[in-house]
Amino acid sequence: MTATSAAAAARATVYGYPRQGHHRELKKAVEGYWKGRVGADALRETAADLRRANWRQLADAGIHEVPTGDFSTYDHVLDTSVMVGAVPDRHRAAVEADALDGYFAMARGNQEAAPLEMTKWFDTNYHYLVPELGPGTVFSANSTKQTAELSEAVTLGHTARPVLVGPVTYLLLAKPAPGVAPDFEPLTLLDRLLPVYAEVLADLRAAGAEWVQLDEPALVQDRTTAELNAAARAYRELGALTDRPRLLVASYFDRLGPALPVLAKAPVDGLALDFTGPAAANLDDLAAAGGLPGKRLVAGVVDGRNVWINDLAASLSTLGTLLGLADRVDVAASCSLLHVPLDTAAERDIDPRIARWLAFARQKTAEVATLARGIARGTGAIAAELAANRADLASRATSALTRDPAVRARAGAVTDADVHRSAPYAERAPAQRARLRLPALPTTTIGSFPQTTELRTARADLRAGRIDTAGYEQRIAAEIQDVVSFQEKTGIDVLVHGEPERNDMVQYFAEQLTGYLATQHGWVQSYGTRYVRPPILAGDISRPEPMTVRWTTYAQSLTDRPVKGMLTGPVTMLAWSFVRDDQPLADTARQVALALRDEVSDLEAAGTPVIQVDEPALRETLPLRTADRPAYLAWATEAFRLTTVGVRPDTQIHTHMCYAEFGDILPAIDDLDADVISLEAARSHMGVARELADAHYPREVGPGVYDIHSPRVPGPAETAALLRTALAALPAERLWVNPDCGLKTRGWPEVRASLDHLVAAAREVRSTL
Repeated sequence: MTATSAAAAARATVYGYPRQGHHRELKKAVEGYWKGRVGADALRETAADLRRANWRQLADAGIHEVPTGDFSTYDHVLDTSVMVGAVPDRHRAAVEADALDGYFAMARGNQEAAPLEMTKWFDTNYHYLVPELGPGTVFSANSTKQTAELSEAVTLGHTARPVLVGPVTYLLLAKPAPGVAPDFEPLTLLDRLLPVYAEVLADLRAAGAEWVQLDEPALVQDRTTAELNAAARAYRELGALTDRPRLLVASYFDRLGPALPVLAKAPVDGLALDFTGPAAANLDDLAAAGGLPGKRLVAGVVDGRNVWINDLAASLSTLGTLLGLADRVDVAASCSLLHVPLDTAAERDIDPRIARWLAFARQKTAEVATLARGIARGTGAIAAELAANRADLASRATSALTRDPAVRARAGAVTDADVHRSAPYAERAPAQRARLRLPALPTTTIGSFPQTTELRTARADLRAGRIDTAGYEQRIAAEIQDVVSFQEKTGIDVLVHGEPERNDMVQYFAEQLTGYLATQHGWVQSYGTRYVRPPILAGDISRPEPMTVRWTTYAQSLTDRPVKGMLTGPVTMLAWSFVRDDQPLADTARQVALALRDEVSDLEAAGTPVIQVDEPALRETLPLRTADRPAYLAWATEAFRLTTVGVRPDTQIHTHMCYAEFGDILPAIDDLDADVISLEAARSHMGVARELADAHYPREVGPGVYDIHSPRVPGPAETAALLRTALAALPAERLWVNPDCGLKTRGWPEVRASLDHLVAAAREVRSTL
């Protein structure tokens, strides 16, 4: 096919769409099911309604081929485990008794069995459930969900393309099951898994699939020759199948690099590639590989991870080059639109000048459709859209709303002295111990306590004018009193105020910093039924006034025990926001760090002896390619130190991280120079404690002994056993006892029981030292 005919054939598509619905109907239905208020049939009907609404919206926007199978009631990787029969032994009986309850037991655990481990989906803030595999794993095909959703879409008249996690990525994301040797490599199961994928593909073909998309984002990471050979073998075998739909292999988030020629040469029918951000290098790499003669190329030219409008002219230029490299070129977003909010039209409070610069999922589908129309019919067919887009891009580039000369001057004046503490840890530690006077194995929590219905009602009442600010603050003060009293009675050593005034650990601060923009309805799925509203970094950042000092000092006035000040660190403020794409991330991080540094200084001046600056996203934001990591870690750790190092030696600085692979960043954790770090460890069975010991980490550590993302309450003996595992790796004088993460998503009955058990376990183990 010539470039002209390839252009004329261009279609619009996407890889996935937000699942929650305009009013988070899926969250409400799933949580209602867990509480017994919603039946299984009602939950399934809600899910079906949302799928139908998504397909209808996509089709109405001009999307020619809609995705199926991307919709999930919890997690698409967990759906893949069900599809291939990779159910852990401890959950098998529950799944066989009731497939839906067993599915949620794998996701959340129950009193009989712990859930699957959860970690971040590449460098996003979406969490997936980690498959557990071993030499004895037996795969079996179960394509019920995939074929049923395809049939739904086809029956409604849509051209549909099922989307599956590819076999290579699935195995590379997996971990050895409990009891399996830690050096077991799940990829060795590839030959056992491929026949199951072959069966699923045959089922989908029988159900009407013309194309099936197999997502292989793991191939954008650095891969060994053996891993690339495994990918080549996988697609050689799947491509050789006779009873299959046409295969579209997709990858995103970064450049494919050495994996691109592997996939280009495979006997598959098309590739879907990302051409945004660092993945823009795929363009030159594709040309160097000889293009995709005789194959379909789906070009991801609209950024599926950020909220800024597309540069339509630049994307058309990229698409024009790609037209000569493939038999057919279609237009798409760079990845699933799962990672952005649903619709800017719901945002009534955003400055109209800024709203013109934003594109959520619905607007991105319109951009994709516009670009497809432009290459199919010529730019004259989209002249009005191009003119409006040029005006909006120019408006943002020249707007005074995005630049503050004072902020930029302060950031430019930072020196080396501003990012190093005045005393080394060896001198700080004795001073802090003398000030805090804590027992061995001190207990604490990560920061937040349950966000009760009463608290959410109070915030809603304040927004609606049903109560005034004074009435709202009385409710907050009463909640802090209760939280402090509970911690004292339970026996917690270092207290927190519970964060009742905070809607979210990033949004709360964003709403008080200049340069940030908060949304009212910009919900994005983080995991399961947990949705967040990432704020938008629209301009330069500064802190007009203290943000946390009032409630922290109030809590301290209620107790003689130390109370931690709680802040969110600069890297996490970026990672869990939609960041500026018009300046380097390092520049934005420095601005945020200086604003937070002012808050740290005010907390210390108010007498706060312990200040925790959370950085759970430090690992999450790590570039996918090893070569890009040193530069990132240099500015990221500097930003943390710029935030924290201005305090006295006897002020103890904590940080917290959760749900990530920490082994990749242990030197960077050391470079933070925090006095205490708390980390997720319960689901990974204290693996991080051993990693820190092997790395000779020199400071204090709180590996979590309670998995807060599960409703399961571990008993004192189980908690003590985890603590003893940590003690086998780390000395008691450097060990803290705490949950994995904040407690805001849990209910008070679970929290009371779990913290009682945590304190009891600490006391028991402490008595044996």
